[in-house]
Amino acid sequence: MQIVVCIKQVPDTTQVQIDPVTNTLVREGIPFIINPYDTHALEESLRLKDSHGLTVTAISMGPRNVEATLRKALALGVDRAVMLSDRKGIWGQA
Repeated sequence: MQIVVCIKQVPDTTQVQIDPVTNTLVREGIPFIINPYDTHALEESLRLKDSHGLTVTAISMGPRNVEATLRKALALGVDRAVMLSDRKGIWGQA
């Protein structure tokens, strides 16, 4: 049996900054981590893997730098990691 876990890369929640002029999230210089709620799902899938001999695949959608998040999931024990993206960029942005 296979478990698929969707994980998302997010800015480190302890270092979030908002640009006062544009009122948008400042992404430069902020480290990215696995969404803390997704980490719970990842941990539970790995518990099931250990207790029932399942296979775990992590999937994430994002730009090229999401690879670091997927590599961390592999280091934690995930069997396979899949990155989804397209040539135009995420959500059709150039």
